[in-house]
Amino acid sequence: QVQPVESGGGLVQAGGSLRLSCAASGRTFSSYGVGWFRQAPGKEREFVARISWSGGRADYADFVKGRFTISRDNAENTVYLQMNTLKPEDTAVYYCAAKGYGRSPATPNEVDYWGQGTQVTVSS
Repeated sequence: QVQPVESGGGLVQAGGSLRLSCAASGRTFSSYGVGWFRQAPGKEREFVARISWSGGRADYADFVKGRFTISRDNAENTVYLQMNTLKPEDTAVYYCAAKGYGRSPATPNEVDYWGQGTQVTVSS
């Protein structure tokens, strides 16, 4: 069993950048596909980005394409989400999520393990 642990959230002005990190505890991340999801108050949890176990494939939600980049360093057992040109509508709790057997999750129902979340607040 793997436990994702997020860090790097905070308060930033619109147009700014943040980098979220997701470290694995319990087991190595290298055999897991990993995704980032977010949930704003009163809204459902939604897919943001995902990356394959090898890092060779990444997919993004349309609303973050060109602004966010997901990457991973399996030697460091960590997945990153670089967020640039942040907008107030990006304000949410961001969750790291892992899926076993090398597949990366694109919907909340596909997730095997969730992190506790990290708050990102973008001020206008």
